Amino acid sequence: MSWNVFIVGQDALGQRMLPRLRHAEDYAFHPLLSLEEVVHAEAYPFDELVERALAELRRFDGPVDAIVGYWDFPTSGLLPVLRQAWGLPGPSLVAFLKCEHKYWSRLEQARSVPECVPAFQALDPFDPRAVESVEIDYPFWLKPIKAHSSHLGFRIENADQLREVLPTIRDGIGRFGGPFDEITAHASLPDEVAAVTGYHCIAEAIISDGRQFTLEGYVLDGEVHLVGIVDSLRDAAHSSVLVRYQYPSSLPEALQQRMLALTRRFIAQIGYDHGPFNIEYFHDAQSDRLWLLEVNARISRSHAALFQLVDGAPHFQVMVDVALGIPPRMPHREGRYPVAAKQMLRVFEDGRVRRVPSDDEIRRVEAAFPGTLMQVNVEEGMRLSELKHQDSFSWELGVLFIGADDRETLEARIAQCRRMLPFEIEPLSDEGEA
Repeated sequence: MSWNVFIVGQDALGQRMLPRLRHAEDYAFHPLLSLEEVVHAEAYPFDELVERALAELRRFDGPVDAIVGYWDFPTSGLLPVLRQAWGLPGPSLVAFLKCEHKYWSRLEQARSVPECVPAFQALDPFDPRAVESVEIDYPFWLKPIKAHSSHLGFRIENADQLREVLPTIRDGIGRFGGPFDEITAHASLPDEVAAVTGYHCIAEAIISDGRQFTLEGYVLDGEVHLVGIVDSLRDAAHSSVLVRYQYPSSLPEALQQRMLALTRRFIAQIGYDHGPFNIEYFHDAQSDRLWLLEVNARISRSHAALFQLVDGAPHFQVMVDVALGIPPRMPHREGRYPVAAKQMLRVFEDGRVRRVPSDDEIRRVEAAFPGTLMQVNVEEGMRLSELKHQDSFSWELGVLFIGADDRETLEARIAQCRRMLPFEIEPLSDEGEA
């Protein structure tokens, strides 16, 4: 008899990856809430989404053994609420919030791993004296208390630039800030956190001058386990924009162990258990200092195919097995390739899409390099600014998951695939658009 596992916001990648889990016959996967409701929607009425999901579960004729998801908020926040309502194991809502409420998380980091926490403060973008309230030094990074994909994130060089971006932040912060306030209403918050709502921002000293890495792990019965560490490569001209994830990490083993030790201290501090997580770090080679960027109470969807290519199964294996309360049956270094990457195909100017790679072109690439996956995010005729969940500087036309025998060959394959998968973007100035 198989376990019934419900996937919040299941997408095409999940449908392709989940059957590749080890012992796939042990699981029966069921969608819970649609992709349109939890990812592509214009608004996320959190409490309403909870009720819709619970109604779907009640209609199911059989036991509900696990509820999982791999998307950022609101999916990540639905999981602890739904599991608690259904009596399933998983991280508590408070532990989740100590990860994903960016200000609360920084407070807990400062208590447990202060050596890798930058200067920070909360900032209310609706405060008429917001600029005067700044206490940390310029430049700093400003972002909402809850958002993702660098949504409304800005590097602020001076007070004039802060004044310039505040109206943009005020206009857009409610998309995630409103539903995030709905979830925090389900928890008892300390006063210092309760005063910082989803309509606030956090200002943080710049720590992004070094190399960036993501530690993927999980906690089961109080013990922290490492799944893998992924390199995050950024654009040379736009240092805050990610262009590639590469696995396994090129980070020296001693530095990986330091990162894991810091992770264990933070996880113990917040009481996070029975769930996967990922933590992003920067390493400053000059000072040999590790900086903690952020904590996510979920696996990274972006890394799933990388683990499949290198280890032999997507780390959805970890997500599912831990939710079932069993040690993950995750293979290690049993995949087709020693190294793999997710390459983001980005442009940095708005425009109108005139051509995307054809199905035949994609099939040729996937046939030429076995295991390769290509995902196109745009359609012919659309304007790039119509894309949702983009950072403040670029637009992601598509992503390429690909493996190789070594890093040099991987680089060459990515370049070849770019040539084989042409996009055409017409500048807006050519058609008189503003």
